[in-house]
Amino acid sequence: MNCRIAMPVLAACVVLLAACATAPAPLEGEYVALTPRDAAAGDHTGQVVRWGGRIVQTEPRDNSTCFEMISTELSAYGRPYWKDDADAGRFIACRQGFYDPAIFEPNREVTFTGRIEGYDQRMIGGFDYRFPRVAADVVYLWPVREYVDVLTYPAPWPWWGYW
Repeated sequence: MNCRIAMPVLAACVVLLAACATAPAPLEGEYVALTPRDAAAGDHTGQVVRWGGRIVQTEPRDNSTCFEMISTELSAYGRPYWKDDADAGRFIACRQGFYDPAIFEPNREVTFTGRIEGYDQRMIGGFDYRFPRVAADVVYLWPVREYVDVLTYPAPWPWWGYW
């Protein structure tokens, strides 16, 4: 194949593959680069955010459901990214409707988009913690990650290779 033809084809393939690396449609948009820990330290009411993490508890109420979350940074796809044990603080996200605590169980990964509507003071053990509260527009529950252990065994013959 001619180099003049191969290079544009290769460039087009790279562009098409890069276009696949985006967040799910409900999570796309422009959001303030603000962590829940930073939001709790000041007053950022009204800011539009995209936060995610692991569920601590799910609290169904009369006409809404609130989620207490441990936040972490998000990947390019908008999925919570746990590269270490560091967290970005805690937050509460509330959305109209019923979300079943049996499905939205502790340690499931969720991403929310919405506005910071205020702050709640709650106890975590003996510590008084200030939670930013998000009025969620989107509640995106991620599928459970399946971890697979790949086991390799030595060849059944004493020499290496196929010859």
